[in-house]
Amino acid sequence: MSDEIPEQTTDLLQRYIDAHGYLSWLGTQVESMDYGTLVMTIPFDEKLTNSRPGEGGETPARIHGGIAATLIDTAGGIALRPFLDDPMNDDVATINLNLNYLRPAGSDLTATAEVIRAGSSVGVSTVTVESDAPDGESKAVATGQGAYRLFRN
Repeated sequence: MSDEIPEQTTDLLQRYIDAHGYLSWLGTQVESMDYGTLVMTIPFDEKLTNSRPGEGGETPARIHGGIAATLIDTAGGIALRPFLDDPMNDDVATINLNLNYLRPAGSDLTATAEVIRAGSSVGVSTVTVESDAPDGESKAVATGQGAYRLFRN
């Protein structure tokens, strides 16, 4: 079996995200998807930051941690879809989500999700979110693990 997911599946997934109010508002994009891995991004936007009243231009804007948590949750669940009998019509729901924030994020967020296990009713994914640091190097800003209920129709 090939690890590559057909491009039409990735396109269909992007259309689903574009129709989802919150994920669409965040600007969520599917960058790539293979069997067991998924890369998604959320572009930097000032509306997603933790700006404080009275802050000047001296302190760079930092993306709110909830945006990284959303990306971890979403990417972890979607990465499990190829393991379902009917990936587009079966369902996935978060059971548990654990994450650790490592450093502030001040640019686009990129999440890489990897499926650890997809059982008959529960799947587990790990996700790392990266963002460019002030030195221009991409660094991990958050890491997490999700457990998801797999609903097979």
